[in-house]
Amino acid sequence: MSDSQHDLVSEFPEYKEKIHELKTNNGHFKSLFDKYHEVNKLVMAAEHRTQPVSEEEENKMRRERMSLKDELYKILQSS
Repeated sequence: MSDSQHDLVSEFPEYKEKIHELKTNNGHFKSLFDKYHEVNKLVMAAEHRTQPVSEEEENKMRRERMSLKDELYKILQSS
């Protein structure tokens, strides 16, 4: 179980202002951002056993979260 929340601003504090700007002005970024936080909440619930899921499903959600974070990071770097 992880104690880290994996909030995007916590993950990339150097991009705090850019994250806010892109959420406001870039629909694609906003959609990915929302999906990332939705998946992150599911992972956190699985880790804390408030929403029991199989280990396979939890790992699948973690991979999806990582993929979304990678995509968001690429957008942040290129903006």
